[in-house]
Amino acid sequence: MSVAARLRDLRMKKGRSLQEVAEAIGVSKTHVWELEKGRAENPSLEMLTKLSDYFGVTIRSLVGEDLENSSDEKLVRMFRQVGDLTEADRDILDDMIQSLRRRRSDNGSQN
Repeated sequence: MSVAARLRDLRMKKGRSLQEVAEAIGVSKTHVWELEKGRAENPSLEMLTKLSDYFGVTIRSLVGEDLENSSDEKLVRMFRQVGDLTEADRDILDDMIQSLRRRRSDNGSQN
C-alpha cells in the first residue's frame, strides 16, 4: 500500500475531513488532498512526522516499512530470518535484492 493510500485509510478510520487534518498539521487542505492522491511526491520528514504524530502511528508504518503489522506473513517471516544473518550475509542479500529490482526496472522500461 502506498503512502497516499495509507494516509487516506488513516484519515477515514479516524473519521476526519481533509480540512481537519490540514489544520491539525499546519498545511492546506489541497496539500493533504495531493498527498492522498499521490500527487505530492516525497513528502518531507517534517511532514511525515506531523502526519504520524497526528494519526498515532510510526513513520515506518506510514511509509510501509512496518513489517511487524504486515498482513504478508511470508514477508514478515523473511524479514525476521534476515535478522539472524551475519552483516556480510545481509550485504550479499541486499546486493541480490538491488540486482533484482534493477532487472525488473530495466525490463519494465523495455516494454
